[in-house]
Amino acid sequence: MLFGSPSPEVLVGIAVALVVGITFHEFSHALVADQLGDHRPRALGRVSLNPLRHLDPLGALFFLLAGFGWGSRFPSTRTRCEGDGGG
Repeated sequence: MLFGSPSPEVLVGIAVALVVGITFHEFSHALVADQLGDHRPRALGRVSLNPLRHLDPLGALFFLLAGFGWGSRFPSTRTRCEGDGGG
């Protein structure tokens, strides 16, 4: 770990904060894309607050081992958004 050996309570708190943070972050991406007209996130079930839809196993492992990581991505294209003009 980065800061010595934290107590189990601190580790649980960090894990919960990361799961909630990643879930809301990725949900927000999916919701905005859906509202702009790209409906693939909704078709893939990503407009959801279910953490299992947003957590990437490798990204979660990197969070634990290296202190950085990522959530699961979904394909989104600007040209699918209504009123964007693609440019």
